[in-house]
Amino acid sequence: MTSGNRIGFWAVAFAFLVVMAFATLPSPLYGLYRERDGLSAFTITIVYAIWAAGTIMTLVAVPFIAERIGRRGVMFAAVATMIVAAGVLVAWKALPGLLVGRLITGFAVGMAAGTAIAYLIELRLRADPKASPAVPRTIGTSVNVGALGIGPLVAGCLAQWASHPLTLPYLVWIALGAVALAGLATAPETGAPAAARNPFTVRLPVPAGAGTLAAFAANGLFAGLSGLLLVTVFQRTSHALAGATLFIVFTAGVLSQLVTGGLRASRVLAVGTLSMLVGLVLLVAAVHVSTPSLALFLVSGGLIGAGAGAVYKGTTGLVLDGTAPENRVAMTAELLIALFVGLSLPVIGAGIALDQGASAPNTVLVFAILVGLGVAAAGWGLLGRRPKSSPQAV
Repeated sequence: MTSGNRIGFWAVAFAFLVVMAFATLPSPLYGLYRERDGLSAFTITIVYAIWAAGTIMTLVAVPFIAERIGRRGVMFAAVATMIVAAGVLVAWKALPGLLVGRLITGFAVGMAAGTAIAYLIELRLRADPKASPAVPRTIGTSVNVGALGIGPLVAGCLAQWASHPLTLPYLVWIALGAVALAGLATAPETGAPAAARNPFTVRLPVPAGAGTLAAFAANGLFAGLSGLLLVTVFQRTSHALAGATLFIVFTAGVLSQLVTGGLRASRVLAVGTLSMLVGLVLLVAAVHVSTPSLALFLVSGGLIGAGAGAVYKGTTGLVLDGTAPENRVAMTAELLIALFVGLSLPVIGAGIALDQGASAPNTVLVFAILVGLGVAAAGWGLLGRRPKSSPQAV
């Protein structure tokens, strides 16, 4: 890979990281928003849902957008939209501003997530047509998962030890966005393939979609309830700890992708499924023992995150390796719709249950059972359909 191509490749990866980290940036700050605006658990759920809805709507449209303005154009638009969202959250300090800012955030995340992995693969293959897409694909999926933990970690630390906790994190991300825009100027445009196509004819295999949805439902259950559980069950009010908890979850997802590089796809999927199921069991145990265990809680989050990362890597490899280049963005978008639906459903459901008076431990128990059944069923579907003789590693 030439120097120019290498710089462009990493500029795209950095822009992707910045936007995806912004997606979860406010997670450790919701307690402060609750105090500032007097928000109920249900209102926080609405804030979360509106971000997810914006992301999913944009993922549906991103194949059409990419055809018209190109891969680099979509990434430029994603970063610029993220900067606008951050500006709204800084300037409009009320519930409507939070809702509008998070909706715009969803638009930015949908554009970046739906484009970046395919763009990274194309940049690598443009530099070396004989190269394997596995490395850029792994980098893309690692950034996708890992960045979701970086935003909360930085925001939590700033909220704990710096002033203006509902302003400073967003100003930092506006600055990072400016750097990302400058970096994207160095990235070559790979361009949409010339063959005409209708993205709606691209269909995500049901097992891959179900596996991704179930994996991130487990992640979403832990991530969505971790802040509340730290305060109400473990009596820990530290914003830094809330951010670090999410960092552990998503970093474990990155590590699991990196350490399973030499394993067959079927084994990666099996290990990921087992890790999530054990993590869900430990999560329930952590909040139901007579003296709730913070250490067990953090271990459960790590196992859930590691399992979700492995399953996401496996399903992405199975899907994209068999997809024609002109359909990569459309297929990636469908895979990510499953991801964000999975990430959102437990949070929304748990928020409604808590608003109706359910206790946090009982909410964890019920949703852990439901998510665990989904994870087990999806794992069985993926492994049952995977050819046993395939030597392919993901």
